Amino acid sequence: MGQLGLESSDYVEFDLRVRYAETDRMGVVYYANYLVWFEMGRSEYCRQRGFNYLELEELGYRLVVAEAYCKYRQPARYDDLITVRTSLDFLKRRLVDFSYLVLRKGTEEALVGGKTKHLCVDAEGVARTIPEPYFTYLSRGLPP
Repeated sequence: MGQLGLESSDYVEFDLRVRYAETDRMGVVYYANYLVWFEMGRSEYCRQRGFNYLELEELGYRLVVAEAYCKYRQPARYDDLITVRTSLDFLKRRLVDFSYLVLRKGTEEALVGGKTKHLCVDAEGVARTIPEPYFTYLSRGLPP
């Protein structure tokens, strides 16, 4: 990921309006909520690549978060309209990395950049290969 931008031009976006419950006493979005929005971005990314993440879980697989990183630049505030942009950075048979960019809608002002690294595990927590066809669905988002 560049400074705050995504390396891949292949990304998925969704918009949301900041709810009052997502802000702290200073009137800005509480820092941990960005991780929740990242998760929403991953789910939308999977949907737009051809599957619902729940399908993978129903087969007994999980993509657990092994690492998470956020770089906070500008605050989002109550009632702001923002865009969460998600892309796939890295994919191996057991690992997948996503990048995120949270923007102020309409201005392209970068608020937060982030990454998450995931390991595929089974229901007992043992590392497993991401099953087909889900590996192929995810690989659709990799840069050529």
